[in-house]
Amino acid sequence: MEQKFNDNGLNLKMLREFCEREGEEVTYRKGEQMECEGDPARWFGFVTEGCFKYITRGISDNKEHITWFSFEGEYVGDYPSCLNGNSSLTTIEAMIPSSVLRVSGDQLMQLFNQNPKTMELRSIIGEHLLCQARARYLDFHRATARERYDLLLSRCPGIVEYLDLQDIASFLCVTPKTISKIRKEITFAKD
Repeated sequence: MEQKFNDNGLNLKMLREFCEREGEEVTYRKGEQMECEGDPARWFGFVTEGCFKYITRGISDNKEHITWFSFEGEYVGDYPSCLNGNSSLTTIEAMIPSSVLRVSGDQLMQLFNQNPKTMELRSIIGEHLLCQARARYLDFHRATARERYDLLLSRCPGIVEYLDLQDIASFLCVTPKTISKIRKEITFAKD
């Protein structure tokens, strides 16, 4: 599936080469978890096939909320929790059969501690994640539900093939009924 969340010129070639060289290839069946919310975060990897969703549970309602995705050609993991062994803040689950070149947080820290260039890579990754999170946060304040739906489709063409209505609604923080209305508007606008 083509995606565009990382289409911002960020060069993480060194990190990918590290995962290829030091990582183990792990396959996940649809619904299988790479990390579980509340357990120590252990893994970071490069997705070679498939895609993952990040899920957290509501504090009072214990309802699932989808917060992020990682697609083929992107990185997956609860960064920076895996670097220091903190509890994972989300459950990371395969949306379809998926493969990852996976390294441990300890391996990643060893890479970062090698020299100033690898330490700079650590801060580049942190800044990139901050920019992504900030853009998503701002979208909730500046974009309507329809605009957020359109942004999701432009960033990740084909994502609707892998997510059901409820998952899309959860990610966009709207109800499934709202997504149905948006889809209906789109369909009738084409006619």
